[in-house]
Amino acid sequence: MRLLPCGDRALLAEFATLEAALAAHAGWSSAAPAGIVELVPAARTVLVRLDPGVLGLGAAEQWLTAHAAIATAALPAAGLVTLPVVYDGDDLAVVAEAWGCSPHAVADRHAATAWVCAFIGFAPGFPYLVPAGAALPPVPRRATSRPQVPTGAVALAAEYCGVYPRPSPGGWQLIGRTDAVLWDADRASPALVTPGTRVRFTAVRP
Repeated sequence: MRLLPCGDRALLAEFATLEAALAAHAGWSSAAPAGIVELVPAARTVLVRLDPGVLGLGAAEQWLTAHAAIATAALPAAGLVTLPVVYDGDDLAVVAEAWGCSPHAVADRHAATAWVCAFIGFAPGFPYLVPAGAALPPVPRRATSRPQVPTGAVALAAEYCGVYPRPSPGGWQLIGRTDAVLWDADRASPALVTPGTRVRFTAVRP
């Protein structure tokens, strides 16, 4: 782990793997002292936002280093979300080739996988999901990004699954679509899926 200052109100903890970053986020979240106001996980980092009037950078660095061992491999439980999916994505054949199966089997395998949200990024409410159990074969990104991916598109890239919360450019492989609203600023909790949320996909007819 390497700690880097981000101004006078945050530290960035860098890790070698996604698993190490998520473990640190889970462990620190369970025992964070006063003065740590937010822990933001990402693929290889955890941003630690501070209230410098309560906890200074030096004291925070000492606490994070001393408590690195409390991290566990489990993500904090944040409930279960079930997303209905029509598996008719334009890139099913590409994923089928990467997985060595038929397009129909891609849908079955994806829906049979238990997913968990590792972190949020790219756009408000866009979840980076990883398998809760055995990893699936990685899926290459598209060579050229699409100018616009529709709202609700379910997509794969590398080891991640994501759902586009609004129309945007994107280079992930599209396997289906959902009508679930991933981001609603008027909800008490705008993001439907947050770090630690377990996600299951259910196949539905168009």
